[in-house]
Amino acid sequence: MMDAHAHGAEPAGAQPMPPPSTADTEHTTTPAAPAYARPPFWLTVTAITYALTHHVGVAMAWLGTVGPTRWADWIDLLTPYAVLLPAAAALHTGGAGRRTWALYLTGALTYVEGHGIHLAANSVGNHAPSDVAHLWDETAGHYIWYGGVALVVASLAAALAHHPAPHGTTGRVLAHTAALLTGVTFTTNSLEGGTAVMGIAVAAAFTAWGWTARTRLGGVLVTAFASALLLLTTYGLWQGGFPQPSQLGWI
Repeated sequence: MMDAHAHGAEPAGAQPMPPPSTADTEHTTTPAAPAYARPPFWLTVTAITYALTHHVGVAMAWLGTVGPTRWADWIDLLTPYAVLLPAAAALHTGGAGRRTWALYLTGALTYVEGHGIHLAANSVGNHAPSDVAHLWDETAGHYIWYGGVALVVASLAAALAHHPAPHGTTGRVLAHTAALLTGVTFTTNSLEGGTAVMGIAVAAAFTAWGWTARTRLGGVLVTAFASALLLLTTYGLWQGGFPQPSQLGWI
């Protein structure tokens, strides 16, 4: 007598298995992540805060002084927080690895040190000008600070350049407008900070890096630093060098 369980036969009296539920077999679509959970959002925030805070000395000069210091100097204390925190959020949403975080941390420490040197020396120099204050402000402070900027940008490029480009016309316009603001700010800082030659080298390097991922998020790197490279080079040829705009009476 044949075994009732052979060849998949059901035992006598067993209830037939119901067909699988349609809900179990249909593919469930994962909802898109909100804008604030994606790298382009935080890159745009970083670009905007960079453009605003790196012009705070000029933009807030109209506030005048408080005692022997300027209000702009006190507002400038917020700059590292305003720039570095959204940059860290961009790395987090982009799933940055340990090496990239280590590069970011190195850049952030360099940025904070350089900015602090510049802010203190500049504030002291405004009240009591001296060769020492000028050295720490215009030379040491700016080169260290802007070196930190380059390292932070390098960490962002390493983590995000090959991520998908922003979706939709609005997203692309916002991203590239913010990138253009970054390029202009990088240019004005390099010129007024006396670091134009370093700025040209950094801009050329990031333009080349972005070009390798120009169809993806790296395209914003091209927009930012190709514009800076063009502006710095044009300025140098026009002026026969890199005088600070303040020396020309422009600010």
